[in-house]
Amino acid sequence: MKGTPVTGRAQAPLAKSKGGRGQAKRRLFIASFILPTLIIYLVFTVYPMLKGIYLSLFDWSGGSMDYNFIGLDNFKEMIRDPIIPKAILNDYFLVLGKVIGFMVLALFFAVAITRLNIKGAGFYRAIFFLPNVISVVVVGVLWRYVYNPNLGFLNSIIGAIKGEAYVFPWLGDKATAMWSLLPPSIWAGVGFCTLLMIAGILSIPESLYEAAGLDGATQWQQFWNITLPLTWEQIQTSVLWIVMTTLNGSFIIVSIMTEGGPDNATQVLGSYLYQQGFKQFHLSYAAAIGVLTLIVSLITTAALQRIMKREPLEIS
Repeated sequence: MKGTPVTGRAQAPLAKSKGGRGQAKRRLFIASFILPTLIIYLVFTVYPMLKGIYLSLFDWSGGSMDYNFIGLDNFKEMIRDPIIPKAILNDYFLVLGKVIGFMVLALFFAVAITRLNIKGAGFYRAIFFLPNVISVVVVGVLWRYVYNPNLGFLNSIIGAIKGEAYVFPWLGDKATAMWSLLPPSIWAGVGFCTLLMIAGILSIPESLYEAAGLDGATQWQQFWNITLPLTWEQIQTSVLWIVMTTLNGSFIIVSIMTEGGPDNATQVLGSYLYQQGFKQFHLSYAAAIGVLTLIVSLITTAALQRIMKREPLEIS
């Protein structure tokens, strides 16, 4: 009987020791998943970003070992560069056009598949998402043939309707070049937003639509009062995804289809950065353009998050 309290006190440190080892194993297990991703992120994202900011303060061609510190001169040169404001406007033109095009088409396709009881819904989902798995380079080359003045599909269709040969350089005319970049950009990515909208609509209880139908609500009223508010989170995610991928990745489609022409009419910040850095070998000036792209992306994303912020709706 006298030895019982001693045994109890001896077991407490033992239990604590086992608990400590369990916590350590758990932390090690979590770290084994986080650390590789963190290292990759630091090496391929944070380091290049910091290196780009550093290079923007120098005059460096990329082929010399000498770094001439010039401070903010590259940014002062950007203020005097007439192509920079044009590139920013073109970036926002693509952002606005893609947001409108993506969301209208994605919501239309998603509602048609989920609410209108179309047969073969799985087949249509695969068809809508198919362009997303095609390389952007392939998309750009494909649509260059669509816009070809002499052999292009678009001019052939217009010529067949008019009853005579129709030749128009869609990518070579300043008035139509930027507009011509929107269809391939939207076609290549609308599938992702469509699947996101489908997932959002399918998460809405069917009882809400049934109750609305019994109250005499039309399909449009159901969409406006039920579908749209309850898929707002998916819409916000889609818009932010469109903005970030456009401001940081639209240079690919531009480089493939127009190379910034004609006469810099389709130049965006990304394509102008590539031109300055890898064609004219002004690496430091290109780095400064990259810093500007980062600033524009952060400001735009932060502003959109604030504008689109809403209290989440709870379904009771």
